[in-house]
Amino acid sequence: MKHNRKIIYLAGFLFSIPIALTSYINSSFLKDFITEYYIGILYVVASLITILGMLEMPKMLTHIGNRKTTLIFSIVCFLSLLLLAFGSKSFIVVPGFILFFITSNLLIATLDIFIEDFSKNSSTGKLRGIYLTIINLAWVIAQSISGSILTKSSYSGLYLFSALFMLLVSIIFVMKLHNFIDPKYTKIPVIKTVKSFIKNRNISKIYILNFILKFFFVWMIIYTPIYLHEYLGFGWEKIGLIFTFMLLPFVILTYPLGKLSDKIGEKKMLLFGFGIASFFTLLIPFIKVPNFWIWAGILFATRVGAATIEIMSESYFFKSVDKEDANIISFFRNTAPLSFIIAPLLATLIFLLTKNFSYIFFILGAILLCGLFVTLQLRDVK
Repeated sequence: MKHNRKIIYLAGFLFSIPIALTSYINSSFLKDFITEYYIGILYVVASLITILGMLEMPKMLTHIGNRKTTLIFSIVCFLSLLLLAFGSKSFIVVPGFILFFITSNLLIATLDIFIEDFSKNSSTGKLRGIYLTIINLAWVIAQSISGSILTKSSYSGLYLFSALFMLLVSIIFVMKLHNFIDPKYTKIPVIKTVKSFIKNRNISKIYILNFILKFFFVWMIIYTPIYLHEYLGFGWEKIGLIFTFMLLPFVILTYPLGKLSDKIGEKKMLLFGFGIASFFTLLIPFIKVPNFWIWAGILFATRVGAATIEIMSESYFFKSVDKEDANIISFFRNTAPLSFIIAPLLATLIFLLTKNFSYIFFILGAILLCGLFVTLQLRDVK
C-alpha cells in the first residue's frame, strides 16, 4: 500500500505540471481563435459536459475499474494537448480545449479514489496534506518556468511540453497498480445523491465552502493574468515569477496544516483561511502601481488563506466519506466545473453593468466573506 501511495503521489505530481503550465494562459491562448467574449461561454460548455461526465463516472468505474479509467482519461488528455499544440484552426483548438478541460477534471476525481483507498480517517489530513503539497509543488515549479517557455518558444511549445508529462502519467498506469483492488462502487441516482448532500448538513456546507474556493480559483486563473498583463503592463516572464511566489503557501503550509487538522479539527482554520483570503482580495482593486513585490506580496497573502481553506475542506470531506462513495466524491468534485460555469457568467454580467475590470475583485472578496458565515455553522468531524 505504501508503494502504491508513492506511485499515486508521482502520478499526481506529473499530472499537475501540465495543468499548472496551461491554467493561467488558456484564456490568452484561446483569444487567438475566438473572441474574448466567447471564452467564458467555452468554459461553460466544457464545464457542463464535465459535470455530466462526473455523474456518469461511477458506471465506468464499475465496468472497467479505476486504473483503466484513469489510463483512458490520461491518454485522451495527452491527445487533447497535442491538438492544442499543433492546431492552427479554431475547429481543432476549441474541441481540443474542451477535451483537455473534461479529462483533466475527471482525472482529479479518479486520483482521489486511489488516495482515499490508502487513507484512514485518523490520518486523512496528514495524507491529504502530503498529496496536496506534492501537487502544489508541481504548480510552483510550473509557474517558475512557464513564462520563460512562452518567451523563448510559444503557446504551441508550452502545450507540447505539457503533453510529454501527460504521456508519462499514461505510462505509469500502463505499467503500475495492476494489484489495485477496486471497491464496490455504490450506484446511487443523481437526485438521491443531491438529497444525501442536502440531508447531511455538514457535507452540504463543506461542499459550499469548496465551491467558494473553486470560484475564487476560477476568477483568479482567468482574470488575474489579463489584469496584470493588459491593465498593469507586466510581461509574461514577470507574471510567471509573481505566480511562482504567490503559490508558495500551498507548498509550505499544506502538509503541516493537514497534520494539525487531525488534532484540532478544521473549523478554526477554515475561519482563519476565509478571513485572510477575503481581506487581501478586497485590497486588490486599490493597488494601481505595477510593482513586482507589492503584487507578489498581496497575491501571496490571498493564497495563504486559500491554501488553508483547501486542505481543511479536503480533510473534512474525506473524513466524512468512504472510497466506495464514488458518486459522492464525483459530485463533490463538480464544484470545479460548476464554478467554471457560474464564475465567467457572473463576471460577464459585472463587466456589462460596471464597465470596470477591477470590480470583480470587490465581488470576489464579498463572496469569500460568505464563506466565513457558512463556516461558523460547521461542526468538526470527530
